[in-house]
Amino acid sequence: MTILIQTAPSPRAADENVALQKLATELDAKLAGLSSLEDRIRLIAALVPGRVSFSSSLGIEDQAITHAIATTRSNIDIFTLDTGRHFPETLDTLFETEGKYGIKIRVMYPDTTEVEQLVADDGIYGFRYSLDARKACCEIRKVHPLNRALNGASGWLTGLRREQSAGRQHVHFAAYDAAQGLIKLNPIADWTLAELEAYIADNKVPINALHAKGFPSIGCQPCTRAVRPGEDIRAGRWWWENENG
Repeated sequence: MTILIQTAPSPRAADENVALQKLATELDAKLAGLSSLEDRIRLIAALVPGRVSFSSSLGIEDQAITHAIATTRSNIDIFTLDTGRHFPETLDTLFETEGKYGIKIRVMYPDTTEVEQLVADDGIYGFRYSLDARKACCEIRKVHPLNRALNGASGWLTGLRREQSAGRQHVHFAAYDAAQGLIKLNPIADWTLAELEAYIADNKVPINALHAKGFPSIGCQPCTRAVRPGEDIRAGRWWWENENG
């Protein structure tokens, strides 16, 4: 089994952390009082000090947020993680998005040495052998690049929605993330799927073609399948773990 080296964010001064915690509480209330995604994005860009980074998976939620950032011309850093295992349709979405909005999305890659060692130790599809092996793969291909991308940021924007799963029912619009030492921001936390799809259609936002083929949640190609009628929207992620559990 591959031994993981944990990467941690650069430490902040204690008074900076206290200020960010206070700001997170204030922002949570202010964002809840706004109905427009564009207004929420403007508020985040205006009030969060330093760099605000948006981690986009190029899924439908994140595409809506990218549209709002681009059209409001907000000073928010957009990045995505290329694990080396993406569907071609995901890369097509990245290309189309940059072209439509005239922006550059920062692409973060895993460390080559770490990936080579992972495959040497666990095999090309070693993540299917055990939960620990799968977590090791995610750690190297996603978590480490994510930590590098967020290092030094004061705000971390995501596309989490409360409706996505039972575990996300209490997602805040803004909350202090002690592990990363920044404010985690979820500007569409209260959106329903119907609201999201209407926003995408009204604004002609480019989305991954796989969404129309039964893929509501899209990750790495070997780890994602289409969901069946009646299944949870994330049932297609790491499906063998549930089937073998």
